[in-house]
Amino acid sequence: MPTVSSRWRPCGRGRTCGRRSTARPIWRAGGRSSRASCAPDAIRAGAARTITDKTEETMHRLSTPQALMRCAGAAVLALALQGAAQAEEIVVSNYGVSANGMPFAVAMAKGFFKQEGANVTGILTSAGGGTTLRNMLAGNAPYAEVNPNAVIAAAQQGADIKIVSDNVLTVAEFVWAVKKDSPIKSVRDLKGRKMGYTNPRSTSQALATLVLQSGGLKTEDVELVKTGGFGEGVAALDTGLVDATPIPEPLWSKYRDKYRAVAVAQDMLPPIANVIGIAAGSGVSPEREAFIKGVIRARRLAVEYMEKHPDESGDIVAQVYNLEPAVARAAVRNLVASRTSGVPYWGPGDIHMDGLKRAVDVQKMVGAIKGDVDLDKLIDTRYLPDDLKKVK
Repeated sequence: MPTVSSRWRPCGRGRTCGRRSTARPIWRAGGRSSRASCAPDAIRAGAARTITDKTEETMHRLSTPQALMRCAGAAVLALALQGAAQAEEIVVSNYGVSANGMPFAVAMAKGFFKQEGANVTGILTSAGGGTTLRNMLAGNAPYAEVNPNAVIAAAQQGADIKIVSDNVLTVAEFVWAVKKDSPIKSVRDLKGRKMGYTNPRSTSQALATLVLQSGGLKTEDVELVKTGGFGEGVAALDTGLVDATPIPEPLWSKYRDKYRAVAVAQDMLPPIANVIGIAAGSGVSPEREAFIKGVIRARRLAVEYMEKHPDESGDIVAQVYNLEPAVARAAVRNLVASRTSGVPYWGPGDIHMDGLKRAVDVQKMVGAIKGDVDLDKLIDTRYLPDDLKKVK
């Protein structure tokens, strides 16, 4: 497939936010290679935070079983050196960049973590699910938010981890856009055209297939063009290298006046699990169990607060994500109001099995997940509030 080169800098999940990062990484992992590094590829929350390393959007997996062993050793060392302080940090994929982590910004700003007994001293972030998972293991963080296929791939390699909350229930942040003067009016009009996606085996590639199917087309009916990121996709659309490209929130709220949507995920696709909360499967101390429960409750409060106070929440997000307040407000309002077959974008934490199964199927389509997956064995509901424990 053709590849688009670009001057844009990707910000994680294979996406580029359309702005240049000024964040200073505190820890930085080694380059992506077959010898996976365990050093946290992370930065602390509290201002605009992003990782600048270029990674693929959704490979999101530990590279080898040996990498898990190295990470386990690093976790022991990290615990010895840093003690309980490390347990007061959590890890969130693409925090400060992608919409999934916005409730954590609100929870931090409004004091919900402390209110619920979870003394979260910082939020570590990294570009990609596999890197986030390594950061969790290496830094001994008790809780992380990551995409499902990273967890499944790691579990298949022997990692002792569990799904403890279902955080983002849909892919409603996605739209597929064209130039305003484009003759393309619908998905059917994409036949014979060039359609952008970020990277091979990425979520955007899988969703492109689903979008085309919803319009009665096959992937062979279009020319799929790898752009390397969402910001790069916008640049490719501007220069005519692609005719349509995916633009997720909050990038869409920034550029929606410049482009026109021809496909909107919440209108065309079913609920698909987007990101989930994870914790260790065994050996969790009572103190850490209480901490994880507090994090989940605090995030739930933040989601409820965002629904009631979207503009104030948008202003909080604007500071953490380094966005214009109007853009952040629009993104929060859009996602708070979003319903995909009645399912909200940000969930309170309860597990939606159908959405998880769809996420597995979607990633199998592009080869990101292989083999049988027993989701029941991966789910642990003990950390959820009693009214959220029942799997839907």
